[in-house]
Amino acid sequence: MRHILRFYGKTSLVNKLIFLKLGGSLITDKTRPYTPRLEKLADLADQIAAVLSENPSMQLILGHGSGSFGHTAAHEYKTRDGVHDKNGWRSFSEVWFQASSLNRLVMEALHHAHIPSLAFSPSASVMARDGSIATWYLGTIEAALNSSLLPVVHGDAVFDSVRGGTILSTEDLMSHLARRLHPKRILLAGLEAGIWADYPDRTHLIKEITPGSLTSLQNDIGAASGADVTGGMASKVEQMTRLVQAVPGLQINIFSGEENDNLVLALRGESPGTVIKPDY
Repeated sequence: MRHILRFYGKTSLVNKLIFLKLGGSLITDKTRPYTPRLEKLADLADQIAAVLSENPSMQLILGHGSGSFGHTAAHEYKTRDGVHDKNGWRSFSEVWFQASSLNRLVMEALHHAHIPSLAFSPSASVMARDGSIATWYLGTIEAALNSSLLPVVHGDAVFDSVRGGTILSTEDLMSHLARRLHPKRILLAGLEAGIWADYPDRTHLIKEITPGSLTSLQNDIGAASGADVTGGMASKVEQMTRLVQAVPGLQINIFSGEENDNLVLALRGESPGTVIKPDY
């Protein structure tokens, strides 16, 4: 099913819309607080630029994790569970600051790669209710897509009508966007080659996951290494499996962005790593 974006009377078909997430473990060293991988960021931005150059009509939304920036601060202050007092709000501000600091580094990498892009900070536009997105005005993101700009979102601290404040992961944001914009593919680039059946031994890569096969695989899927306040790998796989059931025709790829040009191949339509798709 095609989805049409509308902006000031204009329409554009985005039946080939792609979401790309650069995982926090890929763009930061999650074992060392507040440590970006600047060379890797530059390389990933160059790969994105190369594909956009050869396919100018591609519509892409980029998201990135918070890695050792936002997760370190959030883990220390337990911000995802709620914010209710002065010290909590001071911590909420610290999580926002660290997440936005990493976002600035991502935006600088995109700028140096000559990719016209705009950051859309969830803290300024998203309102949550008990840990889930309640409202998010998407008109500006749609306008960016229709103007050949690259919208960039990221995991962030947001206000919450029940918890006071909370944290939304990039997967939370992309799940919400996917249900409204209907992308054909979501690409999740991290350090790992995909989903391992025997993490951390890493001898058996799961090539395909469907809602029907997930139950038998759940005990085998490992948690993420390093600080992660948004559930780790098992939680992300479960969330993405629910998403392919909700969005018609959606396919999700979890793959390594560490391997040379793997991101280019994924953006071109290949399916490295693990594929999550419906049962049909």
